[in-house]
Order: sequence, then C-alpha cells, then structure tokens
Amino acid sequence: MTDLAGPRLESRAVPLGEAFDLLAAYEPPFGVFFERRGQGVAGMGVPPLLFGAARPSPAWVMDLLRSSVRRGHDIAPVAIGAYRFRPNGTASPELVIPRRTVRRDHRGTTWRLDSNAPGEEAGDRSPFEPVGGGAAHEPFADMQLRGVPPGDDYRAAVAEAVARIRRGELRKVVLARTIEVSAERELDPKLLAGRLRAVDPDAYTFAAPTGEGVLVGASPELLVSRRGHEVRSNPLAGSAPRSGDPEEDRANADALITSSKEREEHAIVVDAVAETLRPFCEELAWDPEPVLRETPNVWHLSTNFRGALRDPAPTALELVAALHPTPAVAGEPRETALATIEELEPFDRGRYAGPVGWVDADGDGEWAIALRCAELRGNRAVLYAGAGIVADSDPVRELDETERKFRAFLDALRWG
Repeated sequence: MTDLAGPRLESRAVPLGEAFDLLAAYEPPFGVFFERRGQGVAGMGVPPLLFGAARPSPAWVMDLLRSSVRRGHDIAPVAIGAYRFRPNGTASPELVIPRRTVRRDHRGTTWRLDSNAPGEEAGDRSPFEPVGGGAAHEPFADMQLRGVPPGDDYRAAVAEAVARIRRGELRKVVLARTIEVSAERELDPKLLAGRLRAVDPDAYTFAAPTGEGVLVGASPELLVSRRGHEVRSNPLAGSAPRSGDPEEDRANADALITSSKEREEHAIVVDAVAETLRPFCEELAWDPEPVLRETPNVWHLSTNFRGALRDPAPTALELVAALHPTPAVAGEPRETALATIEELEPFDRGRYAGPVGWVDADGDGEWAIALRCAELRGNRAVLYAGAGIVADSDPVRELDETERKFRAFLDALRWG
C-alpha cells in the first residue's frame, strides 16, 4: 500500500528559451523523449524517481504526481514512458518521473522542471547535450539481417488469418514481423531519434527505456490526447505505398481512398474508437469519411476525433487504458484477435504497438502508438512492422507492406 499521507514529490521550474531543442534534454539509456513539431517532453536523470514494477499502478503514479509540492511555480510534474503491448508482470520500466524534465506546451512555453523526493538534495544535473550530426553509415548487408518470421512463414500466417476471418471467427487481426539487425557498431538512440524527427516532423518521435535496451521510433498515430476537458484521437488504418513519381504517387493515393478492402479495415478501427470514447464524452465528433494522411513513405487512411469530456474528466492514463489496444494494432473482436496474434506471431511484441507518451499531475497528456520503431540493444536492433489483415487481404501484398516499412527504418538506422 502506498503511503500518501504527506507530500512525496517536490518540483521546481525554470523558464527556458523558445528555441531550446527538446532532444538536447534527452539522455539515453535511462532518459525519455516524446515530441511532435517541437511540442512535448524530454527527461533525464539517473536513477529516475519512478522506474520499474516496484510502483506498478498508473493510479499510484497519478497520486504521486498530484502530491507534488510546486516550489514557486504552477508547472505540473510529468511522468513519461512506454507500455508493453500486453502486460506480462516483468519488472522492466514503463512510467518514469525524470529528475529533470524539459516541457514545451502548445503555447510554445518551455520549462525545465527538477523533481526530487522531499528533503533530497537536487544534486548535479548532466548538462544538456545538443544532437550531433555526421554522415550515414553504409547500408546493412543481407547477412546482418534476420527476419522473424521469415517471409514465407509470414505469408502462411496471413493466409491462415484470412481463412479464419472468412469463417467468421473474427473481422480483423494485425500481424507483425521483426527484423533483427547486427549493426557491428554501437547504436545511438539520440542520433536515431534526431534522424527520424528530421525525416518526418509530423510524427510523434519517441525514445524510452525497456529494460533490455531503448525503444526509438516515429509514430504517425495519435492514440489519445487530453487537455482539460478536450479529448482527441487520430486512428490510422489502411495504407498504400508512396512513390517518387508524382503521377504514380497520386494514383496510389486515389486507389487507397476508393479501396473497399482498405476502407473496411479503417471502419473497424473508427467504430471501436467511437464506441470506447462515447461514454466518457458529453460531445464527440469525427470525420464523416476517412481522409488521406501523407507520411514520407506511406499513405494512410485517417479519421480525426474531437470531444468534450464529462465531469469528472478521466485522466489521460484512464483513456489510454480504455482504448488500448485498438483494432489498428490488434484486431476485432479484441480478445479473439489477441489470441490469434499470440498463436501466429513467433515473438513477443514487447513495447511495439503499445502506448507511448506522457501524463502530468493535472491528468493531461498525449499518447501515441509505438509504431515505426526499433529496440536498440548495444550493437543490435530489433525492428518491428505489421499489417492489418481482413477478408480480402493478399498475403503477398501484406508481406510487401512490412518490407517497405522495414526498408524505410533501416535507412534511418544508418544514422543511429
């Protein structure tokens, strides 16, 4: 039982300039980082105030944040992290409260926030380190890459999933693959995050410790954000490749927006998000038709949700718990899809496709889904990619979708 009879956290804030780069405040391997278009949070400090399953409950985290004494300011302290796709009781970290956090909000206001246990000396803090540059390393050779499962096995898994869907056992399931990379050099999470952010500043770039390494990625998909009573979500499902040829690229986009298969996959996700958010909201609206979302390598079908939360407004963590996993990363019905994933995927997803983001003492927060990511483990990396499977899915095309996602990330990894 947690003793919350008195304050358990003290925080002090110092304003920083608007030009401050949040990535400079990220310090691997124990630091955390989450940013889109310059807004977000970054944390550093070893050890963090909250690290691992010794404090497993999100409610405990919120109680600790709310108990904080804010010295001379009203900036809410923040917990940051990445959840596993499915909990398994391990002691690896999920949420951390950094000893030093830099936070920039939607108004462009930037603060450095130092947090300590009561009576604890602040101690020395590592200096902010700007992101380095440098040229890309050579492309990875085939002998440095190992697919799990191999392509033939993945196609067979997709074919089995399609057969189950056509028998009426489920409507959709998302099947993923990994590529294990032997880089023959130490991989740098900070450099990789900087490269991913530069390639797609509209994505949610993130880095978080996992216990075995550091998860680094740039996700296009917002699971949920909460600011006061305002809630937003932006599920993506259904995709098509980008092309360097403008005419071919436009044709791919047009084919996506008119594809009955891709629109069915997307509708399943939209229906589930609407059903989950509606009980929390006084008002909830979303795009009547999916729209095209452009990323550097993939076209997506996208739907934006906007709502006003009922009183008492749930925290961002409560909304995450209700939504995850959506059909965008699991399937429908949820439990049948999760059982299918466990049977047909020969690896543990870890934090791939789990929620990644932050929550503050006021309950506000922003959470993406950990996609387009890799777990860096010294000189090795595990890359993840998946595809949504419905009745009309073609195993060859679904395998190709994962290969395209891998190729894009492998190129970015050359800067890591």
